[in-house]
Amino acid sequence: MKVRGLLWVNGLIAAAMAGFAWWVAAGLAPGAELPIHWNAAGQADRFAPALAALLRPAGISLLLGGLFAAIPRLEPLQHRLDGSAALLRSAWIGIMLLMVFRQLMIAAPALGWNIGPELLLVGIGALLVMIGDSLPKSRPGFFVGIRTPWTISDTDNWIATHRLGGKIMMGAGCLTVLAAFVPVPPTARIAVIIGLTGIAALVPVFYSWWLWRNKAG
Repeated sequence: MKVRGLLWVNGLIAAAMAGFAWWVAAGLAPGAELPIHWNAAGQADRFAPALAALLRPAGISLLLGGLFAAIPRLEPLQHRLDGSAALLRSAWIGIMLLMVFRQLMIAAPALGWNIGPELLLVGIGALLVMIGDSLPKSRPGFFVGIRTPWTISDTDNWIATHRLGGKIMMGAGCLTVLAAFVPVPPTARIAVIIGLTGIAALVPVFYSWWLWRNKAG
Protein backbone atom coordinates (compact mmCIF):
# COMPACT_ATOMS: atom_id res chain seq x y z
CA MET A 1 0.00 0.00 0.00
CA LYS A 2 1.39 3.40 -1.00
CA VAL A 3 1.07 6.19 1.57
CA ARG A 4 3.55 8.79 0.30
CA GLY A 5 0.88 10.83 -1.49
CA LEU A 6 -1.37 11.08 1.56
CA LEU A 7 1.62 11.82 3.77
CA TRP A 8 2.49 14.77 1.54
CA VAL A 9 -1.11 15.98 1.61
CA ASN A 10 -1.13 15.65 5.40
CA GLY A 11 2.07 17.66 5.63
CA LEU A 12 0.76 20.41 3.34
CA ILE A 13 -2.52 20.67 5.25
CA ALA A 14 -0.65 20.82 8.57
CA ALA A 15 1.62 23.54 7.14
CA ALA A 16 -1.42 25.53 5.98
CA MET A 17 -2.96 25.11 9.43
CA ALA A 18 0.25 26.36 11.03
CA GLY A 19 0.25 29.40 8.73
CA PHE A 20 -3.38 30.08 9.60
CA ALA A 21 -2.52 29.79 13.30
CA TRP A 22 0.27 32.37 13.03
CA TRP A 23 -1.97 34.72 11.03
CA VAL A 24 -4.83 34.57 13.55
CA ALA A 25 -2.53 34.86 16.58
CA ALA A 26 -0.75 37.87 15.05
CA GLY A 27 -4.02 39.80 15.04
CA LEU A 28 -4.66 39.28 18.74
CA ALA A 29 -3.46 41.25 21.73
CA PRO A 30 -0.39 39.91 23.56
CA GLY A 31 -1.36 37.32 26.15
CA ALA A 32 -4.68 36.52 24.48
CA GLU A 33 -6.06 33.04 25.10
CA LEU A 34 -8.38 30.82 23.06
CA PRO A 35 -10.52 27.82 24.05
CA ILE A 36 -9.14 24.30 23.73
CA HIS A 37 -11.90 22.35 25.51
CA TRP A 38 -15.68 22.55 25.82
CA ASN A 39 -17.87 20.99 28.51
CA ALA A 40 -21.03 18.95 27.96
CA ALA A 41 -23.07 22.17 27.84
CA GLY A 42 -20.99 23.41 24.90
CA GLN A 43 -19.23 26.09 26.94
CA ALA A 44 -15.48 26.63 26.76
CA ASP A 45 -13.95 25.58 30.08
CA ARG A 46 -10.23 25.42 29.33
CA PHE A 47 -8.03 27.95 27.56
CA ALA A 48 -4.44 28.24 26.32
CA PRO A 49 -2.24 30.95 24.81
CA ALA A 50 -3.64 31.76 21.37
CA LEU A 51 -0.76 30.50 19.23
CA ALA A 52 -0.33 27.28 21.21
CA ALA A 53 -4.07 26.62 21.06
CA LEU A 54 -4.20 27.17 17.30
CA LEU A 55 -1.10 25.08 16.58
CA ARG A 56 -2.32 22.11 18.61
CA PRO A 57 -4.63 20.63 15.91
CA ALA A 58 -1.87 20.97 13.31
CA GLY A 59 0.54 19.08 15.57
CA ILE A 60 -2.00 16.35 16.27
CA SER A 61 -2.68 16.03 12.55
CA LEU A 62 1.03 15.56 11.83
CA LEU A 63 1.47 13.04 14.65
CA LEU A 64 -1.51 10.93 13.59
CA GLY A 65 -0.44 11.18 9.96
CA GLY A 66 2.90 9.67 10.91
CA LEU A 67 1.14 6.84 12.74
CA PHE A 68 -1.13 6.14 9.76
CA ALA A 69 1.89 6.12 7.45
CA ALA A 70 3.67 3.62 9.72
CA ILE A 71 0.82 1.09 9.81
CA PRO A 72 1.58 -0.51 6.41
CA ARG A 73 5.16 -1.15 7.53
CA LEU A 74 4.07 -2.68 10.84
CA GLU A 75 1.21 -4.88 9.61
CA PRO A 76 2.24 -8.59 9.78
CA LEU A 77 -0.47 -9.66 7.30
CA GLN A 78 1.08 -7.84 4.35
CA HIS A 79 -0.72 -9.99 1.77
CA ARG A 80 -4.08 -8.66 3.01
CA LEU A 81 -3.07 -5.04 3.43
CA ASP A 82 -4.26 -3.82 0.03
CA GLY A 83 -7.77 -5.00 0.88
CA SER A 84 -7.87 -2.57 3.81
CA ALA A 85 -6.27 0.35 1.97
CA ALA A 86 -9.61 2.15 1.44
CA LEU A 87 -10.43 1.93 5.15
CA LEU A 88 -7.03 3.23 6.19
CA ARG A 89 -7.26 6.13 3.73
CA SER A 90 -10.80 7.02 4.83
CA ALA A 91 -9.80 7.13 8.49
CA TRP A 92 -6.69 9.15 7.69
CA ILE A 93 -8.52 11.73 5.55
CA GLY A 94 -11.34 11.94 8.08
CA ILE A 95 -8.93 12.67 10.92
CA MET A 96 -7.23 15.40 8.88
CA LEU A 97 -10.59 17.08 8.22
CA LEU A 98 -11.56 16.70 11.87
CA MET A 99 -8.42 18.56 12.94
CA VAL A 100 -9.21 21.35 10.47
CA PHE A 101 -12.69 21.64 12.00
CA ARG A 102 -11.21 21.72 15.48
CA GLN A 103 -8.82 24.52 14.56
CA LEU A 104 -11.71 26.54 13.11
CA MET A 105 -13.60 26.11 16.39
CA ILE A 106 -10.59 27.36 18.34
CA ALA A 107 -10.09 30.32 16.01
CA ALA A 108 -13.78 31.30 15.89
CA PRO A 109 -13.77 33.71 18.89
CA ALA A 110 -10.71 35.52 17.53
CA LEU A 111 -12.34 36.01 14.13
CA GLY A 112 -15.79 36.88 15.40
CA TRP A 113 -17.31 33.72 13.97
CA ASN A 114 -20.30 32.10 15.63
CA ILE A 115 -19.08 28.50 15.51
CA GLY A 116 -19.98 26.15 18.32
CA PRO A 117 -19.16 22.52 19.13
CA GLU A 118 -21.79 21.52 16.57
CA LEU A 119 -19.14 21.85 13.86
CA LEU A 120 -17.03 19.20 15.56
CA LEU A 121 -20.06 16.90 15.81
CA VAL A 122 -20.60 17.27 12.06
CA GLY A 123 -16.95 16.33 11.54
CA ILE A 124 -17.24 13.30 13.83
CA GLY A 125 -20.41 12.19 12.05
CA ALA A 126 -18.76 12.57 8.65
CA LEU A 127 -15.76 10.55 9.88
CA LEU A 128 -18.05 7.73 11.05
CA VAL A 129 -19.82 7.70 7.68
CA MET A 130 -16.53 7.56 5.78
CA ILE A 131 -15.20 4.74 7.93
CA GLY A 132 -18.50 2.86 7.81
CA ASP A 133 -18.56 3.04 4.03
CA SER A 134 -15.08 1.51 3.83
CA LEU A 135 -15.42 -1.17 6.52
CA PRO A 136 -17.04 -3.86 4.31
CA LYS A 137 -14.17 -3.58 1.81
CA SER A 138 -11.45 -4.35 4.37
CA ARG A 139 -9.75 -7.66 5.04
CA PRO A 140 -8.28 -9.18 8.24
CA GLY A 141 -5.39 -7.29 9.79
CA PHE A 142 -3.95 -6.36 13.17
CA PHE A 143 -4.10 -2.56 12.82
CA VAL A 144 -7.15 -1.68 10.71
CA GLY A 145 -10.80 -2.64 11.16
CA ILE A 146 -12.87 -4.37 13.85
CA ARG A 147 -10.15 -6.52 15.34
CA THR A 148 -11.41 -9.34 17.54
CA PRO A 149 -9.95 -12.84 17.96
CA TRP A 150 -12.84 -14.17 15.87
CA THR A 151 -12.58 -11.74 12.95
CA ILE A 152 -8.80 -11.98 12.63
CA SER A 153 -8.82 -15.78 12.62
CA ASP A 154 -11.73 -16.21 10.17
CA THR A 155 -12.06 -14.24 6.94
CA ASP A 156 -15.78 -15.06 6.63
CA ASN A 157 -16.35 -13.77 10.15
CA TRP A 158 -14.40 -10.62 9.33
CA ILE A 159 -16.43 -9.94 6.18
CA ALA A 160 -19.82 -10.50 7.86
CA THR A 161 -18.87 -8.46 10.93
CA HIS A 162 -17.59 -5.56 8.86
CA ARG A 163 -20.68 -5.53 6.66
CA LEU A 164 -22.86 -5.14 9.75
CA GLY A 165 -20.39 -2.77 11.41
CA GLY A 166 -20.27 -0.59 8.31
CA LYS A 167 -24.04 -0.20 8.25
CA ILE A 168 -24.23 0.58 11.96
CA MET A 169 -21.36 3.06 11.78
CA MET A 170 -22.84 4.88 8.79
CA GLY A 171 -26.17 5.09 10.60
CA ALA A 172 -24.47 6.39 13.74
CA GLY A 173 -22.59 8.96 11.66
CA CYS A 174 -25.75 10.24 9.97
CA LEU A 175 -27.55 10.49 13.32
CA THR A 176 -24.55 12.30 14.81
CA VAL A 177 -24.69 14.92 12.05
CA LEU A 178 -28.45 15.23 12.59
CA ALA A 179 -27.99 15.58 16.35
CA ALA A 180 -25.73 18.58 15.77
CA PHE A 181 -28.72 20.53 14.43
CA VAL A 182 -31.57 19.23 16.60
CA PRO A 183 -32.58 21.83 19.23
CA VAL A 184 -32.00 19.78 22.38
CA PRO A 185 -29.99 20.54 25.54
CA PRO A 186 -26.25 20.07 24.90
CA THR A 187 -25.98 17.46 27.66
CA ALA A 188 -28.70 15.37 26.00
CA ARG A 189 -26.94 15.73 22.66
CA ILE A 190 -23.66 14.48 24.10
CA ALA A 191 -25.43 11.54 25.76
CA VAL A 192 -26.95 10.57 22.40
CA ILE A 193 -23.57 10.80 20.66
CA ILE A 194 -21.90 8.64 23.32
CA GLY A 195 -24.72 6.11 23.04
CA LEU A 196 -24.48 5.97 19.24
CA THR A 197 -20.70 5.57 19.35
CA GLY A 198 -21.00 2.83 21.96
CA ILE A 199 -23.52 0.92 19.85
CA ALA A 200 -21.36 1.27 16.74
CA ALA A 201 -18.33 -0.05 18.65
CA LEU A 202 -19.87 -2.85 20.73
CA VAL A 203 -22.55 -4.46 18.53
CA PRO A 204 -20.07 -5.65 15.84
CA VAL A 205 -17.82 -7.15 18.54
CA PHE A 206 -20.71 -9.13 20.00
CA TYR A 207 -21.81 -10.12 16.50
CA SER A 208 -18.36 -11.48 15.60
CA TRP A 209 -18.41 -13.60 18.78
CA TRP A 210 -21.95 -14.82 17.98
CA LEU A 211 -20.90 -15.85 14.47
CA TRP A 212 -17.91 -17.75 15.85
CA ARG A 213 -20.05 -19.42 18.51
CA ASN A 214 -22.62 -20.61 15.96
CA LYS A 215 -19.93 -21.86 13.59
CA ALA A 216 -18.13 -23.70 16.38
CA GLY A 217 -21.18 -25.60 17.20
